[in-house]
Amino acid sequence: MRDMSDPAVHAEVKLGAQGRLVVPAPIRKALGFRPGETLVARIEGGHLVIEKPEAVERRLHAYFRKFEGRSLAEELIAERREEARREGAG
Repeated sequence: MRDMSDPAVHAEVKLGAQGRLVVPAPIRKALGFRPGETLVARIEGGHLVIEKPEAVERRLHAYFRKFEGRSLAEELIAERREEARREGAG
């Protein structure tokens, strides 16, 4: 798969009457997109990002790896208790 930051991989895309986009063949090939495949679309920084679910999963795993060994639920409960303590004292 080619890196999409490579300026050699670009194409003009037109939005169809029903809001459909067709991903041009060079971009589909570079990203390994296959017909019928489910993709994930999101808006990020004012840009449309379309990617494979596996890419989303890898990104989420990388993000949450920094929380390993911590209980986010326990941290949230402790924060709420502290807020309640401060409100009760005020």
